[in-house]
Amino acid sequence: MILVSSCLLGQCTKYNGGHNLHPFFEKERQHILPVCPETMGGLSAPRPPAEIIGGSGKDVIDGRAAIRLKTGEDVTGAFLEGAKRVLSLAQKHQARFAVLKESSPSCGAHTIYDGTFSGMKVPGEGAATALLRAHGITVYSEKDITEELWQTMTEAEQEC
Repeated sequence: MILVSSCLLGQCTKYNGGHNLHPFFEKERQHILPVCPETMGGLSAPRPPAEIIGGSGKDVIDGRAAIRLKTGEDVTGAFLEGAKRVLSLAQKHQARFAVLKESSPSCGAHTIYDGTFSGMKVPGEGAATALLRAHGITVYSEKDITEELWQTMTEAEQEC
């Protein structure tokens, strides 16, 4: 199984109550295990946007950064709980790959927002991405996905 952010599959788990349906996943539905670290950690959708303050996902996992809503509320605990639940599912299903939503404080694979709620992005990864990578799971963003990459991932998953 390949973990895929629920919002990329059209599920309304995005912070604003919407989704980020990706055209690739409109047709591809095999080998997919939908996940949303934020809702799995107990956060609702919709809710105010959240950003990592003081670092990146690895810093959140290591206790050196926090995740706060735009209102100022600290939601680090919910993000960590969601990341742990996603990792648990990945381990249970022996997933080796994930395709997660770019720029999310949970799922960003290459970029995250800079923590100022100004719309600026910086290089970095989300908390769930950092935890998955720390446990040997390869994480891509939806921007990385091609037919060839998907085929490579599904073939590798079937070898297990």
